Amino acid sequence: MAKKNTRNNNILRNSKASTSAKIYSLLVKLVNNNKEDLAEMVLKIDYLLQYASTCIKQKDFDEAKECLNRVKTRIDMLKKEGVDTEHLHYLYEGIEKKSKNK
Repeated sequence: MAKKNTRNNNILRNSKASTSAKIYSLLVKLVNNNKEDLAEMVLKIDYLLQYASTCIKQKDFDEAKECLNRVKTRIDMLKKEGVDTEHLHYLYEGIEKKSKNK
């Protein structure tokens, strides 16, 4: 079977412009391993991380903390499934540090 790419997969097509290269690479790996449900979870985590960062910028630390708790739970779920979460964890830690410094 041919590898899936932006031309023949909706998840990849819709996320290529809005995600970083590392996140997109992870999505490609998951989609090509027929784990589209996990790829969608990665997209949700990426969105929640962006949202938490925006909350911190707007000084809404309670909302950011709640959002980061949801991210942590989902990253742990991905780890249990054997997904490489190193970059997601790196992003999570950076945003968490921002929320603690303020």
